[in-house]
Amino acid sequence: MNSLQSEIERLAAMPAQELQYDKNATQVCADFVDSLNKGKIRAAQRLEDGSWQVNMWVKQGILVLFRKGRMEDASTDENFRFFDKDTLPTKPLTIDDHVRIVPGGTTIRTGSFVAHGVICMPPSYINIGAYVGEGTMVDSHALIGTCAQIGSRVHISAAAQIGGVLEPAGARPVIIEDEVMIGGNCGVYEGVLIRNRAVLGSGVILNASTPVYDLVNEAILRSTPDAPLEIPEGAVVVAGSRAITSEYGKANGLSISTPLIVKYRDEKTDSRTALESALR
Repeated sequence: MNSLQSEIERLAAMPAQELQYDKNATQVCADFVDSLNKGKIRAAQRLEDGSWQVNMWVKQGILVLFRKGRMEDASTDENFRFFDKDTLPTKPLTIDDHVRIVPGGTTIRTGSFVAHGVICMPPSYINIGAYVGEGTMVDSHALIGTCAQIGSRVHISAAAQIGGVLEPAGARPVIIEDEVMIGGNCGVYEGVLIRNRAVLGSGVILNASTPVYDLVNEAILRSTPDAPLEIPEGAVVVAGSRAITSEYGKANGLSISTPLIVKYRDEKTDSRTALESALR
């Protein structure tokens, strides 16, 4: 991929007008999108030590697609009118891809990788640069944002929002590892890392400024300038609250929403969050 990377970095450094007329740009963009669709390149990848490496050049490549693209009419008929960049159509899928897209309004943008056995319930949306592993369920009204990295056998429940990121180029995408359960109406944003087999209960909101209180280990988990907020492997997180201790807060009985780790996964948790293989 070194040659593709160098070409993308070259195009990313070009002024927009020069990019439109570069003789190699169209083929480079086509090769780049094809590699994303096949999962050959990713916005982030897990290293052998369990850490994650952000591939800034991949996000630069997606920005190149936006800059190079020209508006086109993508309407299906006179009643359903759509207009978008010609470099960003929907993902080319066939029945041989073994992805189950239930009828009713789901859209998967090209440049995303969707593995065998993924189920998309309508309506849901998977944006460019996303990576979705085998056997993952994307439920109704769920969003997987730009460059989000989703592992295998994950359940993204109804109305859950997995945030995307393109700028700045070095910013981390949201990363959700294998066998994670994301409950309904959850929101995961700003580069949060959810480790294997963790569970987010309904309505949990996580972002870079969210402190998470681990009641089991009596610790507070936070992001730092060098590391994202990280939910530990097997943690069960629910939506809680903590009192506002200012005089005004006390006087008015105010509290603020706070995610709480109330336990770590056990057999009871496993039985309640198990995915049904027959659905795949």
